[in-house]
Amino acid sequence: FIWDTLEHAWIEKFNQLRAFKAQNGHCNVPRNDEQNRSLGKWVSEQRSSYKKKALDSDCIQQLNSTDINWHLCYHSWNEKFNQLCAFKTQNGH
Repeated sequence: FIWDTLEHAWIEKFNQLRAFKAQNGHCNVPRNDEQNRSLGKWVSEQRSSYKKKALDSDCIQQLNSTDINWHLCYHSWNEKFNQLCAFKTQNGH
């Protein structure tokens, strides 16, 4: 018997995220991915709750264990910057 259905649902999604990461090597689940739309929405909601400081510390700790990227815009910027640096090193300009 499940006493706390919200906690159970959270754990289910968290386990789906772990499986996604095991398969894809990251936790950046696209919200528009037909196969993972529900999971992508859930991850987005977790990030939003985290930014609003409305996410339970236990949830944060568990999500941190997956190396979730809380701030995608910074991650994306850093990724592109690193690509630019590599291009400059390789091509000299």
